[in-house]
Amino acid sequence: MTVMTCLVAVPPLLAQTPTESAARSTAIAASFSKFKSLTKEKFGIKKSKYLSIRSEPAVLANLANYSGRYQNADFDFVLHLRVNADGTVTGDGHEPLDDNVNRSFTLTNGRIQGALITARKVYANGASERFEGAFMNRTIKESPDDPGLKVFGLGIMTKPILMHGFTIDKVFFEKTS
Repeated sequence: MTVMTCLVAVPPLLAQTPTESAARSTAIAASFSKFKSLTKEKFGIKKSKYLSIRSEPAVLANLANYSGRYQNADFDFVLHLRVNADGTVTGDGHEPLDDNVNRSFTLTNGRIQGALITARKVYANGASERFEGAFMNRTIKESPDDPGLKVFGLGIMTKPILMHGFTIDKVFFEKTS
């Protein structure tokens, strides 16, 4: 009787354990959370500002439900994802290179593990970079009594981009379809 052993090389992009991918998606979601509560009083008049944004990883039972169009309304970021039942992902989109120029890309070697998505972003000129993000539910409250606006989407980490005088290193895409 002969026993054969087959070794398969797994790219580092796919080699995360479920625990590692859960921890990474939790860390990404946490970076999209914020809380501010300020009260100022001047001449007997109180002014208060309150903002609570809580982001949590969103793990869907049917991975194909992650498929769809995602958009960031503040800046011209658009992403189309096609997700298979086995967690493999392809997609395309465009992002601003600066205030005046957009560039298109395709996603290759994509994979979803839990709420974490990883892929390679390949540009028309052949350049590529790592793509990583987390699907999340965000609850936005503008007062302590506000029940909150709940939004599902994808938060990604990106190379810093200078847009309208702001440096952007993460972008939240709301699912639009």
